[in-house]
Amino acid sequence: MDSKNPMINYREWVEQDTAPSYLFSAVLFLIAYWALYYPSTRLRVSNAQVYGFRTFLEPALLLQARFVSYGHQILEEGYKKFKDRPFVVRRFDVDISVLPMKYLQEIRLISQSKLNARHAHIHNLVPDYTQMGFMAEGDLHFRVVANKLTSELPKYLEAAREELDSVWESIAPQADDWTEVDIQDVTRSMVSCISARIFLGPSVCKNQEWLRISFDFSIDLFFTAFAMRMFPPWAHPLVARFVPSRYRLLRYLKRAQAIIEPIIKDHDEAVRRRQMGESVEEDDMLFHWMLDNATEKEKQLPEMSNRQLMLSLASIHTTSMSVANIIFSLCDHPEHLKDLWDEIDEVKGDLGRLGTRSSVETRQWLARLEKLDSYFIECLRVHPVALLMPQREAIEPVTLDDGTHIPVGTGIAFANYQHQMDPTIIPDPDVFDPWRSYRKRRAAGQTHKHLAVQLNPDINTFGFGSQACPGRYFAVPEIKMITARLLNEYEFKYPEGKGRPKLIHADENIFLDPKARLMVRKRRTR
Repeated sequence: MDSKNPMINYREWVEQDTAPSYLFSAVLFLIAYWALYYPSTRLRVSNAQVYGFRTFLEPALLLQARFVSYGHQILEEGYKKFKDRPFVVRRFDVDISVLPMKYLQEIRLISQSKLNARHAHIHNLVPDYTQMGFMAEGDLHFRVVANKLTSELPKYLEAAREELDSVWESIAPQADDWTEVDIQDVTRSMVSCISARIFLGPSVCKNQEWLRISFDFSIDLFFTAFAMRMFPPWAHPLVARFVPSRYRLLRYLKRAQAIIEPIIKDHDEAVRRRQMGESVEEDDMLFHWMLDNATEKEKQLPEMSNRQLMLSLASIHTTSMSVANIIFSLCDHPEHLKDLWDEIDEVKGDLGRLGTRSSVETRQWLARLEKLDSYFIECLRVHPVALLMPQREAIEPVTLDDGTHIPVGTGIAFANYQHQMDPTIIPDPDVFDPWRSYRKRRAAGQTHKHLAVQLNPDINTFGFGSQACPGRYFAVPEIKMITARLLNEYEFKYPEGKGRPKLIHADENIFLDPKARLMVRKRRTR
């Protein structure tokens, strides 16, 4: 910053790591004030006790700070203590009422006009400061997945397979001998390309700027939302000025608009020409369906660009992390590899390599990978991506059948991980048994049950009920497609002296250590 220039570029100054620490003194004052006065006003389910205080003298601020990194411990202890009663965990920004699983079936039947999953997720993103407010005003991003992607799933899985083939040589490790690889970056890059191909077409999926924006956006969106959630809403206007990732988000959105705008103009022109009776061909992409089915507000460039980035975030993070978790689990349990290799080889023998026979659909080929499907379910059970699923926010006051009252604005959730590790629910839950679901499907009359894509009250990664994630119908085959090809072509192991990467907890969210690496080489064992 030029000291001779009295006009300070404030944003550039804040984004510098050397920004003077004294400017944050006001923020520290806000923390102290908030810790004393704000928590007592929070909403919660009737008769639910806040859990986690070490003593009655512990300030709420310390409990909130501990939940950031040790929320998994607080949830585990609360689950065991209350079991069949609601209890409350305290995040910096909100109290979440954790309901026992006995309410799950009742909650799933309650209309989204009363208990809304989308509003709960929007609240988590602090929409006023992450440009995500549009999600509360329309559900176009939900409708395109439920009404277009899922209804034409075979076509889009073929497109995903073609894109994976196209980018494989440029992304997959070139490792004839053992080479250290960032497997998370590999899977993330593959998923990013596939996601861009499905939503924005074959030109954008090769656009390196879009691929970089879509990845960086997801990171900085989380950082921004998480930073803002550490303060009460009335402090956000001041706090937001000191969050560097927020300014980066604004830059990503402008760059995204520059990429999206020509696509909108080209499609509008194609629509105009068709109305004049011309025959016009366009690349097949979900974005065109969104333009054709959007309201006038949803169709505006800023909002449409934001939706594309939001769809990228939703499709990339969980999918790529799921593939990485499967690979890490196989490094933990290499004894399971032969079963998966044999299954892949059997399907190849019956149906040919994926994509080599026009008579065999990608969906049909992937459906044969029953053991891999079962393996994925066990990974979801033992290594979930979040600890509180599903979540809802009360849009209207709700009283459950037993009289439990949920006030307007209350956030509710279920302790899915603790339930999944409960020995009264899952036999030997501490044992990683990848064939649990496979054995159930082999039981009489269970052939088409216990699949990863199906909702399961005991494993709630995709949510439960009508508000569950509609993208799972595409995500599960995509995960199996990428994983099967990685396993078919490579061997994996941990670097010498290393083991499964540590987990990073941020409230109820879970992330793999981004520094984790694996040793990879082209597969020699056949």
